[in-house]
Amino acid sequence: MENVEIRPARAEELPRELLLLADPSPALVESYIHRGHGLLAEHQGTTVGVAVLLDTRPHTMELVNLAVRESLQGRGIGQALLHESLAYARVHGARTVEVGTGNSSIGQLALYQKAGFRIVGVERDFFTRHYPEPIYENGILCRDMIRLSINWD
Repeated sequence: MENVEIRPARAEELPRELLLLADPSPALVESYIHRGHGLLAEHQGTTVGVAVLLDTRPHTMELVNLAVRESLQGRGIGQALLHESLAYARVHGARTVEVGTGNSSIGQLALYQKAGFRIVGVERDFFTRHYPEPIYENGILCRDMIRLSINWD
């Protein structure tokens, strides 16, 4: 999608309905948005996507949320947000960015790997332990957290 502007945003500006697309737990979303670095993707004055990065360790950030309005998915907004998030992390001293996504998140797994992320681990039963309701994507029960990271020297 052309003419999408991505900018840093305060926690108060981050649209909860978009954040909940990527993380269905309101409690978890609220637990990290005030500690994180938010980015908004806007098109003609409307928020179309959001990303949140957290400082986790020295020189390391985790991308804890990346979401695009459902009606606009598949138009390159997520890819633009991901690339801008990586650039933001580098400017702020990160040498590693980590991300976790569900085993059923086929599109997200492809997005991250196309951007240079590599799978570094699996947290078995993460979603069945931490979310009260089952999550299904692509007809698959989301059980395990697939961990990926990208590094710069």
